[in-house]
Amino acid sequence: MRIRAATDADLPTLERLWRAFEAEVPEAPWVDVDDVEELGELAEIVAAEIALLAEGEDGVVVGFALARAAGSRLGRLTDLYVVPEARRGGVAAALVGEVVGRLRDKGLEYVRLEVVASNKDARAVYAHWGFRDDELVLVAPLDALAARLRPSAGGASEGVVYVQTDDVAAVERATTAFAPRIGSHESHVDEPANGWTAVRDAVAARDPAALRRLAKELSDRLGAVVLSLGIESGAVVRLVALERGSVMDEYLSVPEFFGALAPGDVVAMAANPTVLARLTGAEHSAVRAAAPTADAPADLPPPQEIVAGLVAALRLPRFER
Repeated sequence: MRIRAATDADLPTLERLWRAFEAEVPEAPWVDVDDVEELGELAEIVAAEIALLAEGEDGVVVGFALARAAGSRLGRLTDLYVVPEARRGGVAAALVGEVVGRLRDKGLEYVRLEVVASNKDARAVYAHWGFRDDELVLVAPLDALAARLRPSAGGASEGVVYVQTDDVAAVERATTAFAPRIGSHESHVDEPANGWTAVRDAVAARDPAALRRLAKELSDRLGAVVLSLGIESGAVVRLVALERGSVMDEYLSVPEFFGALAPGDVVAMAANPTVLARLTGAEHSAVRAAAPTADAPADLPPPQEIVAGLVAALRLPRFER
């Protein structure tokens, strides 16, 4: 393999490789690519900056790298591409090594590059070479952002607690004992259906936090599996599954609707089919299909539809009064 400087005669080859690169790793949908401008910049780099080609033993060009000064101490690696059949053979490292040498010859001390966040393979290679994160660029669809920024208190909340028991009297006693603690004197316990007894409390239905407190108290007092299911702020669906007072699983249809979460917490807010199947006897596939998540309510079915799907999948009594 040979690394050499590109000349004007190599512009057709560089254009072909650049178009292959663009096809393989296309720009994000919100980026307007001006081919004329991009190819013009490529020609400028060949004429006055650092433009390198990697050739195989047969003289065929298998990769290229472009770089230019970006300040008195900083260089920028603008493009790096190796054809698929020549990868994992050290071509990219050889190209970047030559770029580094030429940037140092110019008196520069640092080099930066840009890579899309989803290109994990490239990011891993760059990290291995010694590149470190510098700036994080964030982007969001305006429609989704508008939905997320809408005041969360704009819609009404409603909810029901389901106790896995046919012992209505025990549920009524526990509900009567706890309801005053959340300021409620309007609780109704339905007749059992499908092995579940529904508790409908006027205060808890309007206050998601009170609904979860009621569910935890009933699960703790009765030693039973209890589910709280509700629509919060008229926009998102939350399901909390408890066993003997401990939360076993929690699902929120839009995990970050009420604020940003750590990546692990976002994943944790997706329904766990294994846990819910064990607690309720539901089918894994039915739970998975009934509990979608998204970045914004607009990307999901209406919350009433999601609730109906969960009720069906978990074989719960009706949600509505």
